[in-house]
Amino acid sequence: MNIDAIYKLIAPDMERVNTCIQTRLRSEVVLINQIGAYIINSGGKRLRPVIHLLSARAFGHESDQHIDLAAIIEFIHTATLLHDDVVDGSDMRRGEATANNLWGNEASVLVGDFLYSRSFQMMVEIGSMRVMDIMADATNTIAEGEVLQLLNCHDPDTTEARYLEVIHNKTAKLFESAARLGAVISDRSEADEQAMAAYGMHLGCAFQLIDDVLDYTANSDATGKNVGDDLAEGKPTLPLIHAMREGNPQQAQIIRQAIEQGGLDAIDQILETIESTGAIDYTARCAKAEADLAVEALSIIPASEYKDALIALAHFAVNRNY
Repeated sequence: MNIDAIYKLIAPDMERVNTCIQTRLRSEVVLINQIGAYIINSGGKRLRPVIHLLSARAFGHESDQHIDLAAIIEFIHTATLLHDDVVDGSDMRRGEATANNLWGNEASVLVGDFLYSRSFQMMVEIGSMRVMDIMADATNTIAEGEVLQLLNCHDPDTTEARYLEVIHNKTAKLFESAARLGAVISDRSEADEQAMAAYGMHLGCAFQLIDDVLDYTANSDATGKNVGDDLAEGKPTLPLIHAMREGNPQQAQIIRQAIEQGGLDAIDQILETIESTGAIDYTARCAKAEADLAVEALSIIPASEYKDALIALAHFAVNRNY
């Protein structure tokens, strides 16, 4: 099952999610409508809502709760993007100008806040304390991950363990919640809930690690990013951490200086070091190990085309080039 088949499987649900997003995004404040519509419609894969819809359908969920929750999950993800771009000073995302580039940092932060608060309004309407508990924990953990990443920024002594803690919190936590909530709203057992949570967590880690690979290998037209964008911001991602660990002292020092100062003055030498130390292969192997654990977590879930799609999504996460 390829990615197109996965989206086709849930196309009716996704159409309803998109309608819900457009409806609940509306505000009497025109600027909120403009920025919200711009970022929501900017070409993202809607991967976290997809995970939630597949999880809910894998358990035979039939009510409308999964539609609202998928929209909530996308709003929370979008809010984090708005805030991320301000913190990182990013001008481009997915090949397009960021909201903060077009409307300014203040407006972007405040519309991000609006999306967070709108998400919790919608959760109150669902009326489940269990849902509120999971999503409140997720948003808090994501915020912690953002702060941890800020602490690691321009720090060449960031360890692999510290970096993995960042991606567990910042990226994988929302994947975990999206998958877990499919079991929760379907009144499944604790074992099913934990299985889906593990699937989402490992999938989110795999997804981020491949993003790290693509930062140094992908075509900018495909990703909307330039080679070394993370390095330019002083972010010590896993390929750089591995290259410093395995390279000679001179190679490690060049990478250290680049992380400390930001910028891409030494990008050619750094790319050579990444290649010679096998840092891309190492990171890709770590991603595959996470994807394998995600698939393994689904072993107790009943067979269905939706489970097949979840498995296929794990394979897509590590084999994509965008």
